[in-house]
Amino acid sequence: MEEDNSLEKSLAWLQDLVQGAIGQELETRALDGLRITHAQKGSIRCSFVVSNHASGVDGNWHVGAIATLMDVVGAVAVYSVAHCIIASVDFSISYYSTAKIHEQVEVDAKVMANKGRLTQVMVEVRRKGNGELLAVGKQWMASKNVTVSRNGIYSLKGRIHAIR
Repeated sequence: MEEDNSLEKSLAWLQDLVQGAIGQELETRALDGLRITHAQKGSIRCSFVVSNHASGVDGNWHVGAIATLMDVVGAVAVYSVAHCIIASVDFSISYYSTAKIHEQVEVDAKVMANKGRLTQVMVEVRRKGNGELLAVGKQWMASKNVTVSRNGIYSLKGRIHAIR
């Protein structure tokens, strides 16, 4: 049955992160304003308006906030096919341009390969309207035996940990 609802679970996990119900303040700030526009197993598309929380003093979308958003949206796409929480084992991002505060972008994450315990996801960030490529990330993630509850507690190989 887990396989049937992994997409729902991954989307619920993303919504909890966006709302600050789980995770760290850094993630909540970086994801502030993220909206899911399309979701299917292995593919997530979101729209995002760059907020003050995600920008630097120059008004540009901060590269750390971009990386956090790409990491989280990519993990959601992977969870929808791998059915478990994952850890990044390789993550590379190429930045081509940036966005300003209040600018709207689209984030597309697609699972490219699923090799058992290793899954690769590619995440593209484009300016909404003209489709200009802002950043591309490729990430390999490894699956773990982890379960997460909605209250921020997770179990890893029999040990209990708090996410916050």
